[in-house]
Amino acid sequence: MSFMQPSPVKYACSCGILNPINKLFFCRHCPKLHCGFCVTHEIESHFCSNCLENIPSTEAKHKKNCCANCFDCPCCQHTLSARASTVPVVRKSEESKDVKEPKDGDSTGEATPPVPASSKPSAVPTTKKMYYLSCLSCRWTTRDVGIPDQGVATGTWPDNECLYQARFNALVEYFQAVVLQEKQEKLEFMRRKAPKQHKFPSLTDRTGLTVSLIRRQIGWNDKVPKAKAVITPAESTSEVEGLPANIFTEQPNLRNVTTIAQRHSQPADQPTAVGSLYPQRRSLWIKRSLRCRQCEHNLIKPEYHPTSIKYRIQLFASYHVPEVVMVRCEQPLVPGKSNAILLKLTNPTMYDMTIRLLTAAPPEDAQVSAETTRVVKEEPISSSPLLKTVGITLSRQNSTREVKREVIDASNAEIVPLESEFVLSQRDDSKEFDEYVQLPTEEPKFIVWRKGNKVLVRLQFTPAEELAFGTDVVLGFFMQYTYVNTVTNASEKKEPTTHALHSRVFITAGATEQKAT
Repeated sequence: MSFMQPSPVKYACSCGILNPINKLFFCRHCPKLHCGFCVTHEIESHFCSNCLENIPSTEAKHKKNCCANCFDCPCCQHTLSARASTVPVVRKSEESKDVKEPKDGDSTGEATPPVPASSKPSAVPTTKKMYYLSCLSCRWTTRDVGIPDQGVATGTWPDNECLYQARFNALVEYFQAVVLQEKQEKLEFMRRKAPKQHKFPSLTDRTGLTVSLIRRQIGWNDKVPKAKAVITPAESTSEVEGLPANIFTEQPNLRNVTTIAQRHSQPADQPTAVGSLYPQRRSLWIKRSLRCRQCEHNLIKPEYHPTSIKYRIQLFASYHVPEVVMVRCEQPLVPGKSNAILLKLTNPTMYDMTIRLLTAAPPEDAQVSAETTRVVKEEPISSSPLLKTVGITLSRQNSTREVKREVIDASNAEIVPLESEFVLSQRDDSKEFDEYVQLPTEEPKFIVWRKGNKVLVRLQFTPAEELAFGTDVVLGFFMQYTYVNTVTNASEKKEPTTHALHSRVFITAGATEQKAT
């Protein structure tokens, strides 16, 4: 099986989507399979893939998720490198004083002759190191678009300003003011609706004066004027700039015209000429962690440092669930004709597993279902009497219920269940390098060979008779296996427990062939 081809063996996760085992995760707390769509994605850190600088979240948001020192080539999207060049610089000569100021006792007031500038060492020309950005792939440089060289290699390169930046900033300020105004109105409404919680009445309550009455006596309006955000609305126009006169007469040079990828890399102005391309700051990368939605435990948690590729927590399904690999079919696939397929099963855990291949779903383990079933509890995060009187409770939801969906893909072949269950030995890496000779034991008829933690099983099936020529034959069955859970949620349970879990497996055996006449 090639890595470029899709895997013929797929597992059904808890949300009903079929994926190969290398794209699934296994939660040890609620023993279920999860894919990338039924887990919670969280951002752990931001970093630059070029300079490997770790940037905090607030700083990354301020810098618009771009690195301050690294740039991408606008032509080929490769990383730009800083190149140094020497520029001759002539220092300004220091002019001495032409006339010497006379002292109190000096009555001559003679002038001191100036020293010629050519005799001073400061007039000798020197060289200064300047830097420019260059692409090692397409040889593009910042000098091609007229960007001046900088005296420092990093951090001083100018950004290409957008023509609509002022309008965009005005819109951002307007909507921020609208949100703030709505928040103030909501707080004012809550303050008026809720009764006063003071132990003693205020001075206005004793005298019968209210804020509105005081404002009337002064001569002000009852309603307090509120500052509203004002913005000039955009106006549409029918005037469109015309095309240049030489567009229909001169032959276009495609080397000077930007491509779609180059224009999309600069969405602010989207230049049409290659000479208008400017270097773009490199986008930041993230390290993300995956969390189970049902029990809120981490499934994947990487190391914080950008240079580390290790995981602090890695609960991949291939480390806990038996792996099923399709070897081959014994005969060509013909509709209605009995056939057999060879499957290799591997135990990745350090405990023995008991495997059963069933056609129907086995009953769930009562202990597992009792542990994994959680009631959604809400914990109040605010005990303000103002919110209690209104009837509003701000709460945090501890867990999320997942809607269980059935698997849409159905098998079109009938399999023959195995006669009995079989045991997969535990994983032992030392046996892979030792000359281990297995003693002959009595095995069931469906087991072809066994070596270490691997077993080759022969499974019989019959494709449906109504299948057309060239239709893929899909085998579907339930694989029940025993799992030793070493993680205990309760304090009184300290020993590992064994559960009977099952997974839905679908195997694409191949396309059908024509019947022999």
